[in-house]
Amino acid sequence: MHSSVIALLAASPALIAASPSSLSSRAAVPAAYVTTSDLTHKLSPAAAPVSGRGTGGASTWDLTVDDTASGNKQKIIGFGASVTDATVTVMNALPADKRRKLIRELLTQDGADFGFLRHTIASSDLSGPPAYTYDDASNKADPSLQNFNLGDRGTAMAKMLAAFRGVKSGLTILGSPWSAPGWMKLNRVLTGNANNNQLDPQYYSSYAQYFVKYLQAYKANGATIDAITLQNEPLNNQGNGHVTMYQSADEAAKVTQQYVGPALKNAGFGSTRIWAYDHNTDQADYPRTVINAANSYVDSAAWHCYNGPNWGVLTDFHNAYPGKHQYMTECWTSSSTPWYQSSQNTIGPLQNWAEGTLMWTLGTWTQAADGTFGPYIPGGCDTCRGLFTVDKNAGTYSYTIDYYTLAQFSKFMPKGATVLAGTGSYSYDNYQGIQSVASRNPDGTKTVVIENTFGNDVYVTVTMKGGKVWSGNALRQSVTTWVLPA
Repeated sequence: MHSSVIALLAASPALIAASPSSLSSRAAVPAAYVTTSDLTHKLSPAAAPVSGRGTGGASTWDLTVDDTASGNKQKIIGFGASVTDATVTVMNALPADKRRKLIRELLTQDGADFGFLRHTIASSDLSGPPAYTYDDASNKADPSLQNFNLGDRGTAMAKMLAAFRGVKSGLTILGSPWSAPGWMKLNRVLTGNANNNQLDPQYYSSYAQYFVKYLQAYKANGATIDAITLQNEPLNNQGNGHVTMYQSADEAAKVTQQYVGPALKNAGFGSTRIWAYDHNTDQADYPRTVINAANSYVDSAAWHCYNGPNWGVLTDFHNAYPGKHQYMTECWTSSSTPWYQSSQNTIGPLQNWAEGTLMWTLGTWTQAADGTFGPYIPGGCDTCRGLFTVDKNAGTYSYTIDYYTLAQFSKFMPKGATVLAGTGSYSYDNYQGIQSVASRNPDGTKTVVIENTFGNDVYVTVTMKGGKVWSGNALRQSVTTWVLPA
């Protein structure tokens, strides 16, 4: 897997205190940027890689990148996180000037330059109570959806997404519901009962129109949605306060092919893509079942990082459906997740044909005295921490390690970049090792991201199939990004 021996300790070259340059000016000379687990470096300029096999410390590692046409893989659409009700609540708690600054840092080269977002269609577990949908109708059947209404929280979400689009028009936005309205389900409740917690077939058509009305309402508020999934984590069926709904692969296939797909097309939303599954890699047949039945309406599979994950499943899927797209659409971050949570669950999917990755969630409150973040639904994820957190009392925000490690990709692998095949990545037990992924960018530059989870620095040499060789230091417990000239 690699040709190097990793020593216990290695010397660490000093970082160069250069100021970051713009994307366009980086095309001429190599540059490096690094984030370390202790946050002493946060997207900080580092010693640039040198041409050829340089002289490093006792620990070395060899990687290869196929930068010829034969190495071209998938094109990147972007990186980011989920915009939940919690995210909207904490952002709107900031003073207007700080909120504008935060949005620019999230979506432009002022900061992470995120280009891919997922938003929650009505309640998720990261909504303040009570749980809601866009047509609760006092839980009385409303098959014609006369009571459809975004409500205060849905309107706030749509306006926030519209503000994001105002800053970055090329955003890709995915919408995912946690449940249909309670009256549409066999158990007739939104939360609190895992029995018969699935769609009532008599309301399949109403559920399809629910998506149409949602897309219309968001568009009217300036928030065009690019894609949807029918159900977040369709195999996650809980009976507590957590908002869930069970949906089998066969049911998802039928609802997509016979109801939602035609309804979107007939309403003028035929360009709004439908992505299958939105759950873990341990049930790899689920999206295949949906695509086999609704191929003309489904262009992608969406995967989450839990119960494993086995990212090799994505390569298997690609080999079976080379014309379909794939994304990693959810991976939680918390004070209890490892420092490399964002980078590990971005590199792995990218190595296996994913075109973008999303963390859960974008923003929360700062940690409370009881260890929770929020806002959250009782029974939901009270320890989920955003990529940024807001101090309600101080009216300030700060970024977490997960923001910075994800930005090591998003800031330097732009939309339209092509992932390149490579070898040499390897992790020992407890995820100790070197993992890497590279891209060719639209401006001709190349980006190499190197994740070092060892407790010592490693001197890395990257050999390009096209003939170039680059080498440089990867600090201990860090994510380092090299931007190489065209």
